[in-house]
Amino acid sequence: MSKDIINIAVVNFNALWGNKQQNLSRIIEYTDIAGKNGVEMIVFPETALSGYDDDSAHIDRGEKMHTVLAETIPGPSTDVLTEIAQRYGIYIIFGMPERDLNDAKKIYNSAAILYPDGKVDSYRKLHLPFSEGNWAVRGDYPVMIDTQWGPVGVSICYDTYCFPELIRYYRAKGARLCLNVTACPDSECTRVSARTAIPAYAGINYLFIASANLAGRDRTSWFIGGSNVTGPHRTERGWGEAHTYVGKMFDAANSNTPGIFMGAVDLSIADAGTDTPFFAVNPAIHEPDFRPAMYKRMYEDLLSDGRWKV
Repeated sequence: MSKDIINIAVVNFNALWGNKQQNLSRIIEYTDIAGKNGVEMIVFPETALSGYDDDSAHIDRGEKMHTVLAETIPGPSTDVLTEIAQRYGIYIIFGMPERDLNDAKKIYNSAAILYPDGKVDSYRKLHLPFSEGNWAVRGDYPVMIDTQWGPVGVSICYDTYCFPELIRYYRAKGARLCLNVTACPDSECTRVSARTAIPAYAGINYLFIASANLAGRDRTSWFIGGSNVTGPHRTERGWGEAHTYVGKMFDAANSNTPGIFMGAVDLSIADAGTDTPFFAVNPAIHEPDFRPAMYKRMYEDLLSDGRWKV
């Protein structure tokens, strides 16, 4: 039987652009603080190990900062943090440029996933916006962490805000929690996406979304922070708007201040919504409203017109 209460931390992290050693040192220190406070899972932002912004346009792909600083997973940085994960019995998830084990020229925008038992995994960002394609290639597979709280989904930024298929997939697979490893800068496009998508997806899918965002100056961008855990909220009148249980929502007052937010979250709140028709059998039709077979036909139709790459 899965546990319900998770002591989780999300970090507003000011990544120092191109300074991997100092970023790793600070990731270690934050994790040490979290571990000493009984945190069971800690989430850091996208590219926390390296910094986010792309190099100047004239820099060749092979000489870009992310390419030069990329590591395999497992690799030197994850080896150091794996020891800490085992010491405290904590899951550590953080963003980094990952070098493919079989092709050193392939770099992914990844989330390293470290288990308390020493296991190491990675999630490779599925969708690459803006200039990320200048240094990274796309991943191809969703990743779920096997935990004592049940399966936990992992996504990175653009994957979360603009592709609801992924969040719904994780929920349909039984996840009550999704980890959003993100780098959301101070631009209207990304602020609106983050503010809108997180409460909406948490509410309509009846799951918790834990977001860890960069905070402060990177190379050229200013990041808005707003690391938080948001999930469904039930009142005496029924299901209301999604609620921020830990941290601060994007664009809240002082949300861009670096720091760590820790708190206990009751994931069983998400279970109270699983009697809704799209997650269970609709008694009027004796089937679920959620229809994967039909969606498969719809997407196969899209693929057949030649506009989309398989």
